Amino acid sequence: MTDIPVSSLSPDRHPTADFFVCDVFDAAPKDDLGTMEHPIFSLSTRPDKRILSYAHGGTTIEVIPSVKGRATIHDKDILIFCISQLMAAVNAGRKISRHITLKAHDLLVATNRDTSGDAYARLKDAFERLAGTRITTNMATGGIETTQGLGLIESWEIKRRARGGRMISVGVTLSEWLFRAVQTKSVLTLSRDYFRLRKPLERRIYELARKHCGRQREWRVSVTTLHKKSGSAAPLRVFRAALRKMASAAHLPDYDMLEEPGDLMVFSRRPVVLEHGSAPQLSVDALEAARALMPGVDVYALEADWHSYWDRNGQAVLRNADLAFLGWVRTQTKNTTGG
Repeated sequence: MTDIPVSSLSPDRHPTADFFVCDVFDAAPKDDLGTMEHPIFSLSTRPDKRILSYAHGGTTIEVIPSVKGRATIHDKDILIFCISQLMAAVNAGRKISRHITLKAHDLLVATNRDTSGDAYARLKDAFERLAGTRITTNMATGGIETTQGLGLIESWEIKRRARGGRMISVGVTLSEWLFRAVQTKSVLTLSRDYFRLRKPLERRIYELARKHCGRQREWRVSVTTLHKKSGSAAPLRVFRAALRKMASAAHLPDYDMLEEPGDLMVFSRRPVVLEHGSAPQLSVDALEAARALMPGVDVYALEADWHSYWDRNGQAVLRNADLAFLGWVRTQTKNTTGG
């Protein structure tokens, strides 16, 4: 038999070795800036088959659902898990790929879901909505603005044991757009309590607070703008009432909400009250800053080392734990580089 010339063959675009295996234990939850800023995901608990058209600050988005409905903010847990694993690998200096292999059980545990048989079935539905939801947008990722049509994930596959057995592994291919967000580190760390928020609107409002508060002390926004950015389909008066209940319940991780005259909402980072002798608590922003100062270092191990240092040196009362920690990190950087 005559050998087929190599040049006549299509390239093997997805070799098995190109798959990134999700195996980072306890990776910090990460979310991409683009979908934190703009309302891509449905907040409905029923199949949402409406087409979303959104424009704000020069960014335009059209989201078209599949027959299964638009991907929901709870479906987004899958993307957060994948992004978290990839970012943990990047920070450890490992090679990554947008083709990912994960264990369904690990995903369910990391995102605070039950691991019953029904949970695995719901996971399959989530993959179908993520793959079926189509987006046309000029949203920038990594400093690049490109108008394009895309899916939230490009493809997925589930391997399970024969005759109805549980999932063994799941293969996911992220869109180039989401993968670029990881490559350019256009992500933010979320509180692990994000996954404990049951109401879709609470999750969305937390995302917006996390994105816009950033390193500033507070974020002041009109209820009308917040309504638009949230993507809520509820009438404005119903949305406003929901915000008031949310502010009263104080369920949002890390942030307080306060209503101000003029139909405004103010979000501010909640102060941490420490018991005597307890280790100083650090904000996610401080950990992000430490990661920037010492790329590739496990910031949680760094945090533990600093707590030990603080304990050995008499547990001094700190007016600002974040600044004290980052000052210590800078000294570690100088010691490492010999500067």
